[in-house]
Amino acid sequence: MAPRQNQLLSVLPPEQWERIQDQLELIDMPLGKVIYESGSKLSHVYFPTTAIVSLLYVMENGASAEIAVVGFEGIVGVSLFMGGETTPSRAVVQSAGQGYRLKASLLMQEFNRGGPVMHLLLRYTQALITQMSQTAVCNRHHSLDQQLCRWLLLSLDRLASNDLVMTQELIANMLGVRREGVTEAAGHLQEAGLIAYRRGQITVLDRAGLEKRTCECYAVVKKEYDRLLPLTTAT
Repeated sequence: MAPRQNQLLSVLPPEQWERIQDQLELIDMPLGKVIYESGSKLSHVYFPTTAIVSLLYVMENGASAEIAVVGFEGIVGVSLFMGGETTPSRAVVQSAGQGYRLKASLLMQEFNRGGPVMHLLLRYTQALITQMSQTAVCNRHHSLDQQLCRWLLLSLDRLASNDLVMTQELIANMLGVRREGVTEAAGHLQEAGLIAYRRGQITVLDRAGLEKRTCECYAVVKKEYDRLLPLTTAT
């Protein structure tokens, strides 16, 4: 599993890449693993390659809702270089896979040099903030069917296949709704021939159909990621 499967790592210029490549540690990221808890100090940052990580806001009563997802396009731990060493969110592996981690101190050394690494991470953070903002708007103003479509599409963009291993209970926790609501919404999508759902696995059968059914929130987020994150090596 090559670290440059992560998009941020793949676009680092040679000089910056040479300084960190030997410090990257390959790790397994199993489903449900907590990468960091709310309020905990960040010792590492994480670059997923085949895993997807959900950033969740957790209430005092234990209820949670997803505020963003991070896959091979990004980094988990932006609060580190945004001026704080902790964050009020929890990071949990949503889709099992692998990734690389880097000591927080090493990333901060690169960030504080300025130049390509700093600009790349700030552009990524802007895209992430867009996703968080759009998620809040979507959860307030759009139907659960539309929210589920958006969530499935964002997840698909970060996977190599059309299959998601995901229970309805976990989806409900991500969206901050009751499990019965997810069952009903998934049923609507299955009846429409857009997905197949069985025993914790969702297979997307008609991506174009999902895109037509979702709200504008997915397109807003995707457009901003495409605009801010280059697919070629930074200069």
